[in-house]
Amino acid sequence: MNRNRRKFLRHLAAGSGALAAGLPSLAKVVGASDESVYRSEIMQDKKQTFNMCGYAAPKIETVRVGVIGLGMRGSDAVERLSYIDGLEITALCDKYPDRIAASQKTLEKMKRPKAKEYSGNDGWKALCENAPVDLVYTATPWSLHTPICLAAMKNGKHAATEVPAGKTIDELWELVETSEKTRKHCMMLENCCYDFFELLTLNMVRNGMLGEIVHAEGAYIHELGKDWLFNKKAYADMWRLKENIGQNGNLYPTHGLGPIAQCMDINRGDRFDHLVSMSTADFSLNALAKEMAAKDSFFNEYTNRQYRGNMNTTLIRTHKGKTIILQHDVSTIRPYSRIHLLSGTKGAAQKWPGPARISFGHSWLKPEELKQLEEKYALPIVKHIGAIAKEVGGHGGMDFIMDWRLIDCLRNGLPLDQDVYDAAAWSCPFPLSQRSVAKKSRTVDIPDFTRGAWKTNKPVDLTLNGGGTTGVREVKPELKMQ
Repeated sequence: MNRNRRKFLRHLAAGSGALAAGLPSLAKVVGASDESVYRSEIMQDKKQTFNMCGYAAPKIETVRVGVIGLGMRGSDAVERLSYIDGLEITALCDKYPDRIAASQKTLEKMKRPKAKEYSGNDGWKALCENAPVDLVYTATPWSLHTPICLAAMKNGKHAATEVPAGKTIDELWELVETSEKTRKHCMMLENCCYDFFELLTLNMVRNGMLGEIVHAEGAYIHELGKDWLFNKKAYADMWRLKENIGQNGNLYPTHGLGPIAQCMDINRGDRFDHLVSMSTADFSLNALAKEMAAKDSFFNEYTNRQYRGNMNTTLIRTHKGKTIILQHDVSTIRPYSRIHLLSGTKGAAQKWPGPARISFGHSWLKPEELKQLEEKYALPIVKHIGAIAKEVGGHGGMDFIMDWRLIDCLRNGLPLDQDVYDAAAWSCPFPLSQRSVAKKSRTVDIPDFTRGAWKTNKPVDLTLNGGGTTGVREVKPELKMQ
């Protein structure tokens, strides 16, 4: 009996009927159900339509950008993008018109033309279908990331989205399929890949300074409780708090995972193979909800809800036998950390807890020795745009480096540093960790979104060859991001 026949019978046994030949549009699953896993296995066996890894789209002299979602991340993006030459923000979209008005004022301050406006619940659809843009830049609540990217690509536009790229395995496969069929980029805006120490360690790994990377650790540990999750003025309609209800796993994997995945050549010489995941119980979120409700009846509906466990720990093994520890905790009192630990056969690096450190033996290097390494192994992009990025701002400059690099690649017809396979692989612990947690930490296979192309895909190009031609406007004190 062939493999697909066995899968077909397993699917029938699950009581879900015959498999469709294609993929259901945005199928609704919680985490990763049995049915979605079976669909994923079928998708993985299909032939790759076109390999988007290393794909260079035609050059765009002036990149027209439409920004959807103008809350905290989106409004900052409008300001950062306005510094970049060879770019026009031609469309703005948000559910709330006052946010559009605020971003229009930003464009005016930056001496940029007024953008076309799209508002309301379906404004994003109209922008993707009708707006004169080359790139749709998405900074909405998570549930809209995949629908907007799909609409953008299907209407002939490149897509860039805030993290995560999708919440279900079905969504991630649909992103892969659509990017391949349309030959439009789908980049997840993983800004942490462009932080300075992460870029330094990536270049050191590429030059063999740490030897073969055997193990890595990443995380998103950031206490968001009262100031963010339970702040009525922070996330519109309390969407971020709602995401922490009824989902138990690593809900925000990419900040810790993306940079170490690049160092380990995931999708470009190795791939994620399987994971196991475990969560604590919730010891703080429901208690905080009750505390808030005692002072404000608005929070009554958030009491006695099924909140995710405070700390989730996920262990990933790669095809080549390397391991990754990935953690997520936004609800207990701890200093911020993404860990960013790389352990190799010749050395190790670790960013948190600070200060960032590198070792080639039993002790960490002295500060002056680390400074020498930073000067020797600084990447061309850091030397070219790093100082300006720090002036513009955005998480210390990494946001601007990411935006500038994206636009420079599109203008020069270069492959992007992050492709749709990275978006899918780095996002998939969101649903798969939930599946493992729900099954008492059983092993869960991780799909190969490249369908075998990881064996021959080339590592990310760390040079500025063929690019580096995109200018930046003068950063005047009165225009600097706050």
